[in-house]
Amino acid sequence: MTEVIDAENRIIGRLATDIAQKALDGEEVRVVNAEKAVISGDKEKVFEEYKTKYDRGVRDRGPHFPKSPANIIKRTVRGMVPYKKDRGREALGRVKAYLGVPHEFKEEVEQSETKSGDELQNRNYVKLGEVSQHIGWTPRGEN
Repeated sequence: MTEVIDAENRIIGRLATDIAQKALDGEEVRVVNAEKAVISGDKEKVFEEYKTKYDRGVRDRGPHFPKSPANIIKRTVRGMVPYKKDRGREALGRVKAYLGVPHEFKEEVEQSETKSGDELQNRNYVKLGEVSQHIGWTPRGEN
């Protein structure tokens, strides 16, 4: 069974816990609109935190941190599964994240049960796409 989750206006940490649990339970999970997920917090602090994470692994040594929003979501999920064990590796293999909505998933998109919309109204947050651009990711078609 494959579950397609729309990440638009979803808080990345809460979304990732939901994704990790479903993957560990054996479900295939596809996340669409990864660039529209949000990170709660003050914009400057979030930018600084993610830039620090990225800069830590820039040289030849790791840990390497991804630039792409889809890969950042997958990396966040990785932190919530035992990825060094077989069970966790298999669960992580069941998770795929996409920028936008691929044609094959247009009909299957579901809203997950994490905070969104009105609950974000009174909070500071940053779109994951903005954070990715801040650390050096360039969206396709913007060269």
